[in-house]
Amino acid sequence: MEPYRIKVVEPLALTTREQREEALKRVDYNLFDLRADEVTIDLLSDSGTGAISAAQLAAGMEGDESYAGSRSFYRFHKTVTELTGFPHILPAHQGRAAERILFSTLLEPGGIVLANTHFDTTRANVELSGCQAHDLPCPEAKDLDSEQPFKGNIDLDALRTWLEGPDASRVRVVVMTITNNGGGGQPVSMENLKATAALCRRHGVPMILDAARFAENAWLVTRHEAAYAGHTPRQVAEEAFRLADGCVMSAKKDAIVHIGGFIGLNDPVLAEKCERLLIATEGFATYGGLAGRDLDMMAVGLLEVTEPSYLAERAEVAAHLAGRVRAAGVDILEPPGLHALYLNAGRLLPHIPPHNYPGHALACRLYLEGGIRSAELGSLYLGEEDEDGNPIKSAPYELVRLALPRRVYTRSHYDHVGRTLEKIAKDAGSVHGFKIVEQSPILRHFRAKLRPVTG
Repeated sequence: MEPYRIKVVEPLALTTREQREEALKRVDYNLFDLRADEVTIDLLSDSGTGAISAAQLAAGMEGDESYAGSRSFYRFHKTVTELTGFPHILPAHQGRAAERILFSTLLEPGGIVLANTHFDTTRANVELSGCQAHDLPCPEAKDLDSEQPFKGNIDLDALRTWLEGPDASRVRVVVMTITNNGGGGQPVSMENLKATAALCRRHGVPMILDAARFAENAWLVTRHEAAYAGHTPRQVAEEAFRLADGCVMSAKKDAIVHIGGFIGLNDPVLAEKCERLLIATEGFATYGGLAGRDLDMMAVGLLEVTEPSYLAERAEVAAHLAGRVRAAGVDILEPPGLHALYLNAGRLLPHIPPHNYPGHALACRLYLEGGIRSAELGSLYLGEEDEDGNPIKSAPYELVRLALPRRVYTRSHYDHVGRTLEKIAKDAGSVHGFKIVEQSPILRHFRAKLRPVTG
């Protein structure tokens, strides 16, 4: 059972199929543009969508809104330094702000950034800095059906080749995302993290953690890595942070808050440069664009998130939904993680070619049939076409992410998702693809306008 009881409730938006059909037309079939009151079950993101606890709300009431040196900052700073071990902590309003500040300071045009897998905004911040982003997922990640527990690992042989190859001098940083969101929410083992850290130290390249889901990664390590079977998630997390030279974190994930993030660094010179940019663009160094109450709620959330009872329930909810999805006849990226399930839309809809976006097609049908909003992670996100619409590059897999907000939906809500998928799977041949009629040159999936492909 859930290790909490529900104290405040919010009514769901209940709409008709006709209303949802009209809504899709109005937003040019881009689910990001739907109004929240048109969505019944919102699985678009787990970022900033969780339910805060009574303890977090109480901490927010103690927020000190002083412009500089607030008590809230020092409470936040103490909590983060005890968790991470980094002496230099800079708050930011969310993870992508932390990435922008760090990469603008650390990177120079022509540089290379290596990662187990870059997520969309991370890749965008790398490329906006004039650098190249290269993904080095481990070989096991290529098999979506495999039950291998650490498919979020980086490919150590590929990393070694880069660090010892002709472009080694251009490699500025290695980013390890835990868990690996762009790689299907799969965890990174401590063995892989240690080996990566050792390679980076040997070649003088900093290793930075994207720690948005550090606690979920730690939980999966305690479940599947024999050397850590007797450890608590908190102990694993502390060790992981201390392997790195720094971190960026979107606290909207594993600090269970609606806004917030931070940069943690060992290097005082780099930290000072980041602080100057932070002050110029986000806010003073002791608030970083946040209210004092946000800093206090982050501090409490960072403690709550490593509680074994909380993480066990989160894993059980994900497993429950995974069971319902499989029973509906829809394959997922195995094994299921904690923050999201990734539906194999390419396998369910083989009649839709990649350049007609089967993942987006499934996401739209999920909304049409059940009022469920999700996110495509396929060729709409990663693909490229020429000016005539002919495909140049397709995604390796056509996926749909069902992100699970923290402490928000119950098992009966996820049962509704399973029933909706079952209905779709029984008539999968009727699902049609889409074409883009307008797009942005970067992060196109956020703002693209599309039309159905029929006939």
